[in-house]
Amino acid sequence: MTAVRLLDQDRPVLTFTVDGMELAARAGDTLLTAMLTAGLGHVRTSEFGDGGRTGFCWMGACQDCWVHVVGPGVNQGIRRACTTLVEPGLEVIRR
Repeated sequence: MTAVRLLDQDRPVLTFTVDGMELAARAGDTLLTAMLTAGLGHVRTSEFGDGGRTGFCWMGACQDCWVHVVGPGVNQGIRRACTTLVEPGLEVIRR
């Protein structure tokens, strides 16, 4: 699934990494939005062996978009990609 940005094309561009790949996002993007508009097919891999997961509810209720976030000046740990904003230099590790 690739999301297409229709609005907010003029917001500043930020860079962050996912599994070591540098990706671009727009200021104010959530990790979920940034990862899907960058063309990543999934946010995490299911622990039940049924493939990639992309998030289900997009509002922080389903727990289907958990990622591990690290980086300077951020609250590190397991976070929901749908409610965590992209920060410059943020590192995301898909689970």
